Amino acid sequence: MKKKAVVVGGLGVIGQATVEYLTSLPDWDVVALSRRVPEFETRARFVSVDLTDRDACAKALAPFDDVTHVVYAALHEQASVVSGWTDSEHVRTNLAMLANLLDAVEAASPGLRHITLMQGAKAYGVHLGLQGPVPFKESDPRPAAPNFYFDQEDFIRARQKRAGWTWTVLRPPGVCGVTVGSPMNTQLAIGVYAAVCRELGTPFRYPGGVGNLKEVIDARLVAQAVAWAGTTPACANEIFNIANGDCFMWENLWPRFAEVFGVDCAAPHAVSCTKAMSDKGPVWDRIVAQCGLRPYRFEQLVPSWDFMDFTFRYGRPPSASLMSTIKARQAGFHGCVDTESMFVELLRRLQQDKILPP
Repeated sequence: MKKKAVVVGGLGVIGQATVEYLTSLPDWDVVALSRRVPEFETRARFVSVDLTDRDACAKALAPFDDVTHVVYAALHEQASVVSGWTDSEHVRTNLAMLANLLDAVEAASPGLRHITLMQGAKAYGVHLGLQGPVPFKESDPRPAAPNFYFDQEDFIRARQKRAGWTWTVLRPPGVCGVTVGSPMNTQLAIGVYAAVCRELGTPFRYPGGVGNLKEVIDARLVAQAVAWAGTTPACANEIFNIANGDCFMWENLWPRFAEVFGVDCAAPHAVSCTKAMSDKGPVWDRIVAQCGLRPYRFEQLVPSWDFMDFTFRYGRPPSASLMSTIKARQAGFHGCVDTESMFVELLRRLQQDKILPP
């Protein structure tokens, strides 16, 4: 049966990967919502809309009366990304965006069958410094601090009781892809950091805290999980952790990143990326000119070095941030990716696309 998905946040890290994957399948049509215009060839129809504007959402979605699936991967972030995660305005805005979108889709498409909603490891309080039992499980209690994940989830749960559609919440950890413009794009930040170190002739050192056991996920794997969740009855009204399937420590991957950029790698040394990179815009402009890169501004590639300090656990004690994916495996999702190989592949692709220097 033909399916039509509205991918909300179609040029984000998850959204773009989902658009690319679903359009590769013969039985899916895709409408992607994004304020920006895609820079790649696609058979998806892109529509520009401001999700905070209820009337604009209704107008943009009105022509689409045959939507069967919604993939909600949109996100509003505060100017200060990490500190904004517990801000009440952050919660209200993200909830309003989802409500506006769903009002519009339901009004236009009575045949809506499924909604996939994205959360992440913040559902387990990792951003609060909480360290509960590892691995985290979907049945773990909610942390007490404000979190738009739970407001959106409660909204969907309540609405589903009177609707004909079902929902699935996916909880990926740090998502890795090739999208430009996301405030949380780790591999772009690593590449920019390495290029700046090489240009300045300084050693490429891992700048965060050591001894932290982590996991991430390839955005392409998230896209596969989206298709699975939207077509598998066992996923109806359930929450699933999904991840690459392995774990790592940043300091152990750093020499591989150094190889990709041909830069000298030295021993880890904790330093705030926010402070160290705050004045490096002119250095990046010089690299762009010398290497003939696409003219992205420094701030476009890495909007938040504050997020990188969080990701690398600068100034934080060692911890383990691991999520159990057993529930998803038992329900039938078995996708996995080698994380080290994924990072190298993504960095090489960003080099080939002339976003990062060779």
